[in-house]
Amino acid sequence: MAEKYEGFPREEIPWYPKIDQGLCTGCGTCVEFCHKGVYAKGDKVEVKNPFSCVVGCTSCLKGCPEQAISFPSMRELVLVLKELEKKYGKRGKGT
Repeated sequence: MAEKYEGFPREEIPWYPKIDQGLCTGCGTCVEFCHKGVYAKGDKVEVKNPFSCVVGCTSCLKGCPEQAISFPSMRELVLVLKELEKKYGKRGKGT
């Protein structure tokens, strides 16, 4: 079964971290921090399971010593959720 967020298909919500590979040293702090398994570590860290990220969460940003992690803005998130409301109805309960 596909994951949902507030009744909306999670894969339609582009909320997940991006890693600047030029800044990432591969320390793995984000991998250890994230209990949702979003990150995976090789030579550097990569976003392995983007849609496992908790929508609206940016807690891993604080732990990154190189500030290599970024997220969309909250404003972008609100706009996406408004569009999904139009598509699916309030809280994804429509069609």
